[in-house]
Amino acid sequence: MVDLIVANLRVRPFRTLISVIGVALGVVLVVLFTGLARGMTNDMARRAANWKAEIVFTRSGAMGLDSSNMSVSTGYVPRLLEIPGVAMAVPVGRYVTPDTRGRWGLQQIDGVDWEPFAAMNEMKIVEGRRHSAESEVIFDERQMREDNAKLGDTITLFGGRQYTIVGVFSPPSGSRIKMSLAALQSALEAPDRCTYILVKIANDEDAEAVAARINEALPGNKVNLTRDLVIDAQQRVPALNTFLRVLVGLGAFVSTIFVLLSMYTTVTERRKEIGILKSLGASKSFIIRAIEGEAFLIGTLGVILGVATAYLASELIWRVFELHFEFSLGWIITAVTIAIIGSLIGALYPAWKASAIDPVEVMTNE
Repeated sequence: MVDLIVANLRVRPFRTLISVIGVALGVVLVVLFTGLARGMTNDMARRAANWKAEIVFTRSGAMGLDSSNMSVSTGYVPRLLEIPGVAMAVPVGRYVTPDTRGRWGLQQIDGVDWEPFAAMNEMKIVEGRRHSAESEVIFDERQMREDNAKLGDTITLFGGRQYTIVGVFSPPSGSRIKMSLAALQSALEAPDRCTYILVKIANDEDAEAVAARINEALPGNKVNLTRDLVIDAQQRVPALNTFLRVLVGLGAFVSTIFVLLSMYTTVTERRKEIGILKSLGASKSFIIRAIEGEAFLIGTLGVILGVATAYLASELIWRVFELHFEFSLGWIITAVTIAIIGSLIGALYPAWKASAIDPVEVMTNE
């Protein structure tokens, strides 16, 4: 049986190759793009939590990576500083939008008062100067490389506003683009508002105890410990899960259709061979197993090619665009499963059609 399956595929190498590539395409769709989605959202989440502050004070829903909701009053800052154990409180505004540079993904912009934010998070300007006007922004070092930018260049944000790059900061923390909090409030028409407030606790204080005091003094808000923020970034982007499910469905569809068309054409061309096999005593189940065996082998080869292609493509994309990939064993298993099952399902109708061939009719016509 195995020799027959391999021989049938080797007789038509080009069609076999096309089928394998079709299955591999479905695998690449799932593995590569789920890896890219996970990598980008988790990278953003890690940078969002790369603070020296131990507590993040915000409101429910404001911290989602799909949200640009500046719903927290900056009036909470002096009230937070009155709470025992709080050493610093720095408001931060955040704006998240689809990347305006024509790249896949999200673009995040932070509005901060630079001096207290930099002092809290041990950051510094490594080139140029800090932003001092509402029309100025600063980039981190990677953003400068990605955009091939230099000091004095201008960028367009918020649908047409022009901003000048005046400085470069390091290390990365939060967004890669920062402007003054006042500038972001002006752009979003949200005076005296921010997205969250970073809270630095005093030495020797327990973060959980201080968080409990904040909850007691300022109820109705959301108090997060920084260490708990990076758990699962995908859960904070509802549209991302929908996108991944669409990819899985598309991958299954591609694999099934390619194998269906290939095996249907193969069966049509091999009517005489199948008729001879049946005239020699081959049963319907034997014919079905043979066709399904070919589909299984095509699916297996497609999986190997697809996973290898996804990995090589991720390396290339990282070197060229510095986009993060995080491959998940769960998604790889999902890709393998839908490729194999899709191949077997795609071959079902051709296999049934082949098993129903009448050897007498075929031999008479031939």
